[in-house]
Amino acid sequence: MVINHSEVKVRYQETDQMGVVYHANYLVWFEIGRTNLIEQLGFRYADMEREDVLSPVIDIQAKYKYPLRYGQTAKVKTWIKKYDGFRVVYGYEIHNEDDQLCVTGVSSHVCVKRSNFKPISIRKQFPDWHEAYKKASGEE
Repeated sequence: MVINHSEVKVRYQETDQMGVVYHANYLVWFEIGRTNLIEQLGFRYADMEREDVLSPVIDIQAKYKYPLRYGQTAKVKTWIKKYDGFRVVYGYEIHNEDDQLCVTGVSSHVCVKRSNFKPISIRKQFPDWHEAYKKASGEE
């Protein structure tokens, strides 16, 4: 299984009145990890979008375990948890710089045509991505 490791320095504006990272910012960090994983595999969302294909989130979950604070570094681990040629489920863990687990999560995605938002098969439309995703997820 391929795991991407990304780091994000917690900025002041990402914290709430309690001095901890506001919960929605973790979703942004999931996206940073996901984009970096895709690039690590040799692809880019922008290339997919040039072919009028989008990859919307159809489900997302996060479990908050320990707070991150301003000035700390969030270490984002991202991997392909499940892939079936149509739907991709990414897994996430965010740790602090002491390697304490702060957040876990998953997001599910499908690819759709921009014009009508009808789902497409990654396996058929993007065979290179399909093979890379199978291999990266360990399902090959």
